[in-house]
Amino acid sequence: MKAHWIAFGFGLAVVASSAFAQTPQRPPVKTPVPIAPEFVPPKEGINPNELAVNVANRSVPVLCAEKDNIELTFTSQQVRDFRIQAVHPAYIGTINVDRYAPDFTSCDMSADPVYRSDATKEQRITFWETPDFWLTGYIYPSFWRPANVPIRIGNREVKGLHMVQLWMKYRERAEEVLVFYPPDGYWRARPLPFADMRWTAYGSSFLLGPVEIKDRPIVDLKAITLDPATMTFTLDFARGGSAKLKIDTIDQERFIIETSLSPDVPRNYPFASMRSMYATEFNSDVARVAWRTKGVEAWGESNVMSFKGADVTEIWAGRTVPSLHNKSAPDMIFSHFSDKPAPAK
Repeated sequence: MKAHWIAFGFGLAVVASSAFAQTPQRPPVKTPVPIAPEFVPPKEGINPNELAVNVANRSVPVLCAEKDNIELTFTSQQVRDFRIQAVHPAYIGTINVDRYAPDFTSCDMSADPVYRSDATKEQRITFWETPDFWLTGYIYPSFWRPANVPIRIGNREVKGLHMVQLWMKYRERAEEVLVFYPPDGYWRARPLPFADMRWTAYGSSFLLGPVEIKDRPIVDLKAITLDPATMTFTLDFARGGSAKLKIDTIDQERFIIETSLSPDVPRNYPFASMRSMYATEFNSDVARVAWRTKGVEAWGESNVMSFKGADVTEIWAGRTVPSLHNKSAPDMIFSHFSDKPAPAK
């Protein structure tokens, strides 16, 4: 009989099962990123010196399931680094049939701004690759913002991309694990498919850097640079300063991203934001939030639309029951806020 850890939202439980014990171990993928074949529960405790940051809820009710009406903004004058995680929902093991098709019921996108590119049809280009990772960019005939942010890797620079996907090789197949949009600074992450699932959906987005409103929340980027040796993206901001987004760990339970902000990042803007959608509890990418407050020995919990905001040391945003929209999409966790740069690994 073998004990196994199973993630439930932001908590963990231990179960013993002979069926689990009979599951063969899969060899890890050899990459610069620690990729575990099975989830290993974290051993760290709560840091008594953890920093609290303010999370404000700027969400608004909508009927359209394809509109990002959920907006949680993070502000702090001291924060220098923190952790972002995309974690499979607690019910992931119960999904037999996934749901991921868009639902444009009650949606009117006619007022969205449109910027035309030189492309007459969608273009796709893979502009960096190794045996285990590669980046594929897309150019669309139009987008809601102009595509003028260069992507740099070594001596190569690519311009005009509206969307970029990070793919990796796992179990002898290609898995898309990260997508970002250079024109507006949006990022989405997802873990590797759970157990023997072939695929899982994207869900919530996050923004890293000075978040401002230009028709909708954005981060105005000047350039994005990837260091392949450490799998770290450096984001240079038009407002000044920079941030690093390091891919730390990818496994079949979670995707861990370590982020850091340079001292000259403007502090009169939120330093991060989470965007998602909520129409109803059963039709959402995020329906619930749970948070820790420094010095309090219990989690706070709320429906996402009822959340009043708080000074938090950790916040989870996700779902506890399956949704009609992007059923397998991950929950998001923001934590490990610190006013000191993280030590180099």
